[in-house]
Amino acid sequence: MKLKILPLTITAALTAALLFGGWFAYRHYGIEKPLDRLAGAVPGVTSAVVTTTNGQVNIDVRLKQDADVSEVYRKVKSDGASEIGGKKFTLTAEGQTNERLDKAWSYALFDVAQAMENRQYTGIREAMNKLSEQFPGMTADTSMDEDNVYVTLRDGTAAKFVILPRQPATLEVWPNA
Repeated sequence: MKLKILPLTITAALTAALLFGGWFAYRHYGIEKPLDRLAGAVPGVTSAVVTTTNGQVNIDVRLKQDADVSEVYRKVKSDGASEIGGKKFTLTAEGQTNERLDKAWSYALFDVAQAMENRQYTGIREAMNKLSEQFPGMTADTSMDEDNVYVTLRDGTAAKFVILPRQPATLEVWPNA
């Protein structure tokens, strides 16, 4: 029995093209495009870009100054649950920031990092209240859910949105327990 190389090579190439082409088409048209449309339709979102990798869905959104970042996260996560499935979901929010907001955030970064590390989330609110006093005219809003801590800094028409992922507490076992 003699195998013909040309038909075998063509069959293998077509099979690979169909498999990988189908997988890329599904990922693009079955996951990314619906999530892109869904995220772009959420109130306060001006644009959305969806990228998927193995086991992860990342959505980068550009928000209006008056947007509620926690509501955007909740709406995208709940409405896109069928596309996200069991994948890890990450939302990155960006607003029209300015130098003053970036400077204010850099001042609060140490206190915020310490509060997140120690899971003392009220420290974030205290740090934002100090920022509002230190930078007159700037407002800071904080909120939290089971997934993230959301910080919004506003200064006139500029806004900075920060999403800080909460790490769930792990159950530890003590040797004397």
